[in-house]
Amino acid sequence: MTAITPEEIESLFERGGAYGFSRWGRPIAPVVFGVEEETISVVKGALEALCSLARHELAETDPELGSNLMVFFIREWSDLKGVPDIDRLIPEMDPLLARLDEAKANQYRFFRFDEQGAIKAGFVFLRMDDTLADIPADVLVLGQMVQIMLLWGEKAFAERSPLAIHPETKATVLRPEIAQVIQAAYDSVLPATAQDSSHALRLFARISAVG
Repeated sequence: MTAITPEEIESLFERGGAYGFSRWGRPIAPVVFGVEEETISVVKGALEALCSLARHELAETDPELGSNLMVFFIREWSDLKGVPDIDRLIPEMDPLLARLDEAKANQYRFFRFDEQGAIKAGFVFLRMDDTLADIPADVLVLGQMVQIMLLWGEKAFAERSPLAIHPETKATVLRPEIAQVIQAAYDSVLPATAQDSSHALRLFARISAVG
């Protein structure tokens, strides 16, 4: 039985009052900065699990960009100013960092897209304040990798995390309905990008066909 409605799917991809969906259009080649090897392994493990769910490919390198998913763990937003060529990655970096600092934000994500509108690069920045530091690494990383798999809407997880506690094992896992959406989103029958809300109905149909 499907655990999510077409209206709920549509709301997951609403941005500025309009529907906007994109998935990765190429294999994901990740690189992680600012943490020890143990945490890097956690990041790559979470990404491998999600790509396996989506039947999407991981790669060591991207032929155009080298690494097309960059994950930065930092202490302060100003730390990014010392990263070589970071201004090429972050549009209008100085005013953005000022806004993030003023808002006391502890995370920021953005994407770049190819000519068809599919995701070609993603960037995750985590400022490890007390709130993030208190979250177990595997939980923090899984939540972040979920949010980089698709172009989710602005309020997709504002009120409810994409993760949940398994009732039997008590382990932190991906919510079943979010797993269904990710799996359906990467179905080769569906387009890599869509701006019409009818796409949510197609996602629902794929989920229903499987579940």
